[in-house]
Amino acid sequence: MKKIIFTVIVAVFVVGLSSCRNDFEFSQSTGNLGFSQDTIFLDTVFTTIGSSTRTFKVYNRSSDDIVIPRVALARGTESRYRLAVDGKPGQIFENVELLAKDSMYVFIETTLDINDFSAGDEFLYEDKIEFDSGANLQSVQLVTLVKDAIFLFSEREDEEIEERLPIGVDEEGNELSISGFFLEDSELNLTNEKPYVIYGFAAIPPNRTLTIDAGARLFFHANSGIIAANEASLKINGALSTTDAMENEVILEGDRLEPRFNDVAGQWFGIWLTAGSKNHELAYTTIKNASIGILMDSQSPSSIGATLKLSNSKVFNSSNVGLLATTANVVATNSIFHNAGQSAVVARLGGTYTFNNCTITNYWRLGSRRDPSLSISNTIPNSGLREPLVQALFTNCIIYGDRDIELVLTPVEGEVFNYNFENTLLKFDDRFNQLTTDPLYNFSNTDRYRDLVLNQSPLFESPNQNLLRIDNASGANGIGNPLTITVNDIVGKLRDATLPDAGAFESIDLEIN
Repeated sequence: MKKIIFTVIVAVFVVGLSSCRNDFEFSQSTGNLGFSQDTIFLDTVFTTIGSSTRTFKVYNRSSDDIVIPRVALARGTESRYRLAVDGKPGQIFENVELLAKDSMYVFIETTLDINDFSAGDEFLYEDKIEFDSGANLQSVQLVTLVKDAIFLFSEREDEEIEERLPIGVDEEGNELSISGFFLEDSELNLTNEKPYVIYGFAAIPPNRTLTIDAGARLFFHANSGIIAANEASLKINGALSTTDAMENEVILEGDRLEPRFNDVAGQWFGIWLTAGSKNHELAYTTIKNASIGILMDSQSPSSIGATLKLSNSKVFNSSNVGLLATTANVVATNSIFHNAGQSAVVARLGGTYTFNNCTITNYWRLGSRRDPSLSISNTIPNSGLREPLVQALFTNCIIYGDRDIELVLTPVEGEVFNYNFENTLLKFDDRFNQLTTDPLYNFSNTDRYRDLVLNQSPLFESPNQNLLRIDNASGANGIGNPLTITVNDIVGKLRDATLPDAGAFESIDLEIN
């Protein structure tokens, strides 16, 4: 009992001391606040889609506890911005207290509808946060660019039921499905008039073709993509651009527009070309920050012509694989497959593949990578499946990366495994001599390898920034075959007729020391 009485007495004594302090006698703000930023850019947002939340700090650098009479948006309650000051939401705040040598956070976000303004397809919306008034007035500017867009999503009659697309059955015969919707006939031609924002998988119906015009921009929400159904086709008709704005390129990426998401892999799924879809053509197309840039399911390797034809295209920064093709028929020219969490290109379970003047590289920086830039097989490990590798022909290519060995061949005995590499720069540094006796990698075998250059640096401009132009001193310089090269490189530069370069780019002087 004595202990309890003592505790109560101590508590009363402490409270008594506290009541005598004058630390919390607040002075009026004198307009000397500090701010971590004087202008807040909320980045570009699509109309009706909420922005990310931005923050900044307000500092009281004086030795006095102060009260700020008023913190408010200049537009008041009519503002399209939303605030939280020191954890409290609102648009107008009065008598905000800030201790000496202390700071507080201000959070800002917005949702804007461009239809509320008469400014065309883009509108710059501005406001400011005002601190105090009169002679003590200070402010922080707020700026947001809002873009008009066309939204493609499932239009369900019943909001409680999610529209789903069948994608097959599991081992027990149960139907598998994903969230998505079939495009209407009126949606099968995507133009460059406005960007498109896609929620879920936009499916090309059977026996239909989705055509995407030059200069189109497609932005995908998380877990979204394009899927081609049976007998469906995808035609992306990008064209050569003449400026850094890539005005004629078709670009597919995630819908997060903040700069910090520029190179975040796995923001959306990718393009899924299902078994039975056909005659896909992608020209001057950039696919970036997907999980799998292009997923191509078991096509017939005996089909006439290319089931997938890629030209002057780029697949960047895929969290898993850039191009994952299974029993596929692929022709790729002047194209780049760069940076993936696993491999830049995987050709598995046989098929027919022709790559000419392509750059296949991996300098993945977001974790450890065990897989090579290029993986080729006529099986799927542990599946028991096997199909003939009718052809895997790589001419005038660069196959490189930051691992010692950037090519892995995985054949299964008793099945056709036909591969050839010609006039190609290859990273294959078997420094521990583990594969020196493996006939798959006998680079002196001219039936498989001709005019190969091993382990010489391609001298890329900046692979970590997806800049893969090569210097005049590159190991790929002048090693191409004049009889098989593309006439122009990926940016339209005329190739040297006698000593052309390997890879998607013809070399230039990058002034590399």
